[in-house]
Amino acid sequence: MYGIILTLIHSLKHRSVQVLLVLILYLLLANLLPSVAHQFFYTISLLIKDILVWVMPVTVGLFIAYAVRSFEHKAPLFVVALLLFEGFSNLSSVWYAYVCASFAADNLPSFGVSTLSSDFMALWRLPLSKPSWWSAEKGAIVGLTLGCMNAFSKQSILTPLIAQGKDMVEWMLTQVFARLIPLFILGFAVQMYQTHLLDHIFTHYAVLVLWLVLFLIFYLFVLFTLGAGYSLGKILLNIKNLLPAGGIALTSGCSLSTMPWTIAGTAKNLRNPSLAQAIIPATTNIQQIGDCIANTFLCFLIYRHFYGENPDLITWAHFSFVFVLARFATAAVIGGAIFIMLPIYETYLDFNPEMIAIILALNVFLDPLITSCNVMANGALCRVFERVWGRILTLSSPNRFHPKA
Repeated sequence: MYGIILTLIHSLKHRSVQVLLVLILYLLLANLLPSVAHQFFYTISLLIKDILVWVMPVTVGLFIAYAVRSFEHKAPLFVVALLLFEGFSNLSSVWYAYVCASFAADNLPSFGVSTLSSDFMALWRLPLSKPSWWSAEKGAIVGLTLGCMNAFSKQSILTPLIAQGKDMVEWMLTQVFARLIPLFILGFAVQMYQTHLLDHIFTHYAVLVLWLVLFLIFYLFVLFTLGAGYSLGKILLNIKNLLPAGGIALTSGCSLSTMPWTIAGTAKNLRNPSLAQAIIPATTNIQQIGDCIANTFLCFLIYRHFYGENPDLITWAHFSFVFVLARFATAAVIGGAIFIMLPIYETYLDFNPEMIAIILALNVFLDPLITSCNVMANGALCRVFERVWGRILTLSSPNRFHPKA
């Protein structure tokens, strides 16, 4: 009995459990609450989102500056190669999702343009209007510049400023915003309840979720194929070695908690097992292939649902660039990646509150699957990076000993 109580208490630490409990409590009390209470919850959610929009450029800039600054303390070639590899793998998955979503949208019955309308409104909104130049991409450029200046300067006053700034925004994200995730999601759940948006989701997105699962499985198989060298036996063995980590992620909903199993499974697939301990901890919360594919796939289809057309290539290129850069900021809020990415969706894909409510609902539902895919993909990509790193060493230092990739 005591063990069961401890398990229940421990489970309450997980964001997904907290969100589920808050939503269940709201549904039980919804009919008893006055209309102003519903509006109040929605107002709080919009307030949090609006504040995030203002904070995001600074957050992205400081995290990127801090990542680049680390070149000073580590092997520069390895860090540069790893960061470029992470960025390329995330960007590739975003464009893979674009192709898959286009295919799914063209081969399924059209659900047309959403014409939802409701008198349900927030009680008030922030009166401040964000200027166009205050954006995540501008923050990324400034962060990259400051990081490079700091990394290649022997004595720089930027070192403590970047470190302190990064610590401040990380504290704000983890100790303030991350704790508000259940309340943040509650407000949009209230909106969905009041506008009957849930019926809309189940009607139009149930089949698309099945397509998404198939696309994720296919992409994972491709990643394992690239790492195993197109040998079916090695592919299946590599998948088998990482299945325990993937299964734990599916039940726990947390990539970080599976790290020991991810490292152990990945090490079995590598020529140089020690690379797993160097790569997995650094990439667990940045290189999230399941997140990238699932969220951009859903964003594409939600955009088409509401605007009646696909996002054009220029819009998607702009969005994908900022989306990938923002992954550096999501590392600070474990389990809250969608929470950080919402301002990106609003700014670069013109998401309105109804669209935000849908992407939040689907993320809550798909979180275990997405987390499991993140873990499996990280393990598979670690082997792919080992092969890439072997080629880099060959080109940069032909006479240097290195493990065969």
